[in-house]
Amino acid sequence: MTIFEALILGILQGATEFLPVSSSGHLVLIPAVFNLQPAGLTAVAIAHQGTLLAVLLYFYKDLWQIVTGVLRGLADRRPVDNPNAKLGWLIVFGSIPAAFLGLLFEDFFEELFGEPAWAAGFLLVTAALLVIGERMRSGHKPQEEMTWLDTFIIGLFQGLALFPGISRSGSTIVGGLLRGFDRSTAARYSFLLGIPAILGAGLLSILDLLTAPDLATQITPLIVVFVAAAVSGYACIHWLLQWVKVRGLIPFAVYCALFGVFYLVVYVALG
Repeated sequence: MTIFEALILGILQGATEFLPVSSSGHLVLIPAVFNLQPAGLTAVAIAHQGTLLAVLLYFYKDLWQIVTGVLRGLADRRPVDNPNAKLGWLIVFGSIPAAFLGLLFEDFFEELFGEPAWAAGFLLVTAALLVIGERMRSGHKPQEEMTWLDTFIIGLFQGLALFPGISRSGSTIVGGLLRGFDRSTAARYSFLLGIPAILGAGLLSILDLLTAPDLATQITPLIVVFVAAAVSGYACIHWLLQWVKVRGLIPFAVYCALFGVFYLVVYVALG
């Protein structure tokens, strides 16, 4: 992997992990469109570490309040009495559906990742979800009013992102919109809910790193991947949270639809 390829991979992973356009879809389709070798497990593992760092740094104040709130609630034997503690447990509860589905159907989802046409098709599903969420958006419920049912349903939407081409951030934001939250609240909770998922992927990627035969010979490109993913991820979190305050999700839906249709047309044309 060259330095340029490492830079592109890092930027691509960092941006698409948090923008509602599907990182998995891009990692499958970009190599297929440009006839490139898919990114190796080592590079993808490092990219995940970069996006994990980005979200931890961006929300470090929130995370500190959540962790201390949970610990204080446990010490007082009132685990959900304060808002930060309750938010922490809601995030844990909301992470269960995707984790359960991922473990139960792991082989099935891995097979789908081997077929770029599936990723392109599910990008169209992402586009449809974004349009539906935007059109049905009607609530202004604050995060403090989030219930266990709300977070479970949003967690089910996060489970959809196990399909290549369905955006995790997009599906969870839509889940939040359908439960009556505004775009800003839905997006913020989407990122917080994504931390356990990204952390889980990061822990699994560490196992890949430990068994990677090319780690020692690829130190410089891997550093580039890590830094690029972290910087682009941090920037995209900030940008999206500002964007959704005043603008909607339709531009992302259009992008997903165009990219998905483009690949499917090329796929059919080339046979």
